[in-house]
Amino acid sequence: MSTNNLSSLMSDMAVFVKVVETGSFSEASRQLGSTPSAVSRAVARLEKRLGTRVLQRTTRKLRLSDSGQVVYGHARDMLACAYAVLEVSGQFHDEAQGQIRLSVPKAVGRFLIHPHIPAFLEAHPKVDVLMRLDDRHADLIDDQLDLAIRITDQPPPGLMGRRLTDITHSLFASPGYLERRGAPAHPQQLCEHDCIYLGEEPGDARWRFSKAGRAVSVTVRGRYAANHTGVRLDAVERGLGIGSLPCFVAGAALREGRIVQVLPDWGFRTNYCGAAWALYPPTRHLPPKLRLFVEFLARRLSAAGADPP
Repeated sequence: MSTNNLSSLMSDMAVFVKVVETGSFSEASRQLGSTPSAVSRAVARLEKRLGTRVLQRTTRKLRLSDSGQVVYGHARDMLACAYAVLEVSGQFHDEAQGQIRLSVPKAVGRFLIHPHIPAFLEAHPKVDVLMRLDDRHADLIDDQLDLAIRITDQPPPGLMGRRLTDITHSLFASPGYLERRGAPAHPQQLCEHDCIYLGEEPGDARWRFSKAGRAVSVTVRGRYAANHTGVRLDAVERGLGIGSLPCFVAGAALREGRIVQVLPDWGFRTNYCGAAWALYPPTRHLPPKLRLFVEFLARRLSAAGADPP
């Protein structure tokens, strides 16, 4: 392939990436300063040269074909390499810029990530952040996302990532509740208490504990269950019972004495324990805005300690 043909192919690949990221020809053309017809022609040229269809077009949305998934990954790597070259050469002005679109579980986003966003925006004035708080597992490509933060043991197939911090859970109650009802000394005594749990699945009322190699499982009950950590925290503070909470949610109330930890000598495990990972599509070169954001979060969460106490 001649240099001219290669340059033209790379240009069409860059247009293709923009179409995938924006989800439409019209929005891609607006951001590129072009026209929808020109963008459509660029994608058509790319498909003709590759001999395969990269986009499945419907009246409502665009979807990547199987081959388009592969092409998009390579094309995105190509753009990331170009940005890396510009950064090294100084032509990128040593500043990250653009919008970061990320998906974060609701509690993690509200209590763990959001508190650090103002400092990031102040440090990087040319970067915008669009954070979607959603407990479902978003698809990075279909949902036009750059990054997803998930609680997992390791990156799932097809994604790369960086471990940010451990996510642990424990039991908490208000001092007033414990004065009235007494503090349990063993997990089995939780059967005598009002317990506040997630309540989304039957297994959420089955609390699992461990200590010195012993495992204990207790089915708890109570008059109140809620699938929002902020609501459960408030219920615990109001003395409605002993509640299961992520430690990063309970931290401030614990430090201020509004709640106390229950059964602190026992390990408490839920289906929502693990590690918070920043996940992104496989690439050898993260765009500067994403690299800086992931490094910033890892540094801040490590320094602050995500799981008080």
